[in-house]
Amino acid sequence: MATFDDILEEAGKFGRFQKRIFALLCMVSMPWAGVYVGIVFQGFTPDHWCRDSAAVERREACGWSREESRRLTAPLVNISRILQHSSCERYEVDWNVTELRCDPQEPDQSRTPTVRCTEGWEYDYEGRRSFVTEFDLVCSDGWLVDMYQATLNMGFLIGSIAIGYLADRFGRKVSFLMSNVLNGIAGILVAVAPDYISLLVFRTLFGFGVKGGWVAGYVLITEIVGVEFRRTVGVIYQMFFSIGILILPLLAYFITDWRWLQVVITIPYILFLSYYWFIPESPRWLLSQNRKSKAVEITKDMAKENKMTLTKMIETLSDDNADSSTASFMDLIRTPKMRKHTFILSYNWFTSAVVYQGLIMRLGILGGNVYIDFLISGLVEFPAAFLILFTIERIGRRLPFAAANIVAGASCFITAFIPDSMFWFKTVVACIGRLGITMTFEMVVFVNTELYPTFVRNFGVSVCSTLCDVGGIVAPFLLYRLAVIWLELPLIIFGCLAFLAGGLVLLLPETRGVPLPETIDNIEFPERVKEKITLESQQLANLLSNSGVSSCKDSAARAISMHLNYVNGPKCGHCSTIWLLI
Repeated sequence: MATFDDILEEAGKFGRFQKRIFALLCMVSMPWAGVYVGIVFQGFTPDHWCRDSAAVERREACGWSREESRRLTAPLVNISRILQHSSCERYEVDWNVTELRCDPQEPDQSRTPTVRCTEGWEYDYEGRRSFVTEFDLVCSDGWLVDMYQATLNMGFLIGSIAIGYLADRFGRKVSFLMSNVLNGIAGILVAVAPDYISLLVFRTLFGFGVKGGWVAGYVLITEIVGVEFRRTVGVIYQMFFSIGILILPLLAYFITDWRWLQVVITIPYILFLSYYWFIPESPRWLLSQNRKSKAVEITKDMAKENKMTLTKMIETLSDDNADSSTASFMDLIRTPKMRKHTFILSYNWFTSAVVYQGLIMRLGILGGNVYIDFLISGLVEFPAAFLILFTIERIGRRLPFAAANIVAGASCFITAFIPDSMFWFKTVVACIGRLGITMTFEMVVFVNTELYPTFVRNFGVSVCSTLCDVGGIVAPFLLYRLAVIWLELPLIIFGCLAFLAGGLVLLLPETRGVPLPETIDNIEFPERVKEKITLESQQLANLLSNSGVSSCKDSAARAISMHLNYVNGPKCGHCSTIWLLI
């Protein structure tokens, strides 16, 4: 009986068919960047102070600058041991009295009583509008900004489980298309939300579909390529998220209203509905559902487009786990190794989300030019992708994964204690931390897919990544609320989380060059798979030895040698190699 990996040897592991689908699905990662971290621009909190209508009239009459007006209306307060003009209180002054002249240097109001803002706020954000400035989400309502990101991740949490289940139940393609229908509708509703409560509701619905569709696309592409290409497609698929990170500040710079920026982020999801005519269902999933005829049809189309020829082995195509096609949460925790994988991967998803989102959102509270800072931090993500491609081929998955966590943690600790006077050194160390956590975030996705069998793979990735969503819910509160106490305090927490994640990764098995597991037994008893491969190799060698055909002997010898190297841990390989070479 031939498995889909056996047939891939004949149909092409990464031919024109796979490249076309891969290019289409990579586009999905770019708008997700705008959804995931768009809060930096859509929810930007500019410098602000209490509005006093009488003071505004006096400013216009006297020709004062906005800074002079603020100095006269806002008291000085101690913020992180620095005296700054208050954003939430103003002097209780009647600006309509005639004694006050237009000299902005004249009044000494240090002993004047203060009151909280009662007429709203003025913002140093002329010509632009974020939802913070539109709904006045500052001072006592500042925590509501955190809810914008938290509700998105709440949608991620619910949607990734629901759409992950649907992807394993009804197919990768169907769930991908369903999610994009929801994304298009919810994204536009976010853009036209009349008030902040409805905005949060629509934002939750938006998150419900976005992540589930992204994960379905990721699983689909990894299931139709050969084992040695999984790492490349996985990393590049996520690299397009980094391209989206670079595009986002450019869009935000030229699109000054957060509502129109939301529309631009949403439009690609509507266009993705056209993929109905361009991408197939996963043959692996079809086999796991006992739909062999459709799987064979797609595989034949694959071979035809790749200009490859299939042998009669296609007629014996089967799936070892076809009888256990319905995924459940118990499949992830019932057996010891599956349980360990689920715990460690879930924690790494959590840590990656907290640290990654935290470091990005931190750019919005540091001051300076947020567009340039965001662009520079985005450029750091590209070396992360290339480092992954360079190291995991030579070293494996586990050590680079652990090292990236540890580097991220160390950088967070060091950055927290570097004085602001050493600006460039602090920036470089912070960028190294961003590099490390980006590597971690990109690696956890494809390592997750490699540690679960086919019938539960999409569901397993979705369940583990729910901790990513929990981390996303926690991250804005952790960053913004702790930063009020001490700006660098969140970095200390990020460092602790990343160090622990790095240590746990070392407990995972190495997956370099290992075929995607088809059953839970492949996970729990990997030595049985190796023994089976070795036995089949020996039986084939004996068969060819008895045939007396020297050329076949040479081919078999080479194949067996390669195959045994795989069993002992080569860079890549697959049991079907022996059949292809012969």
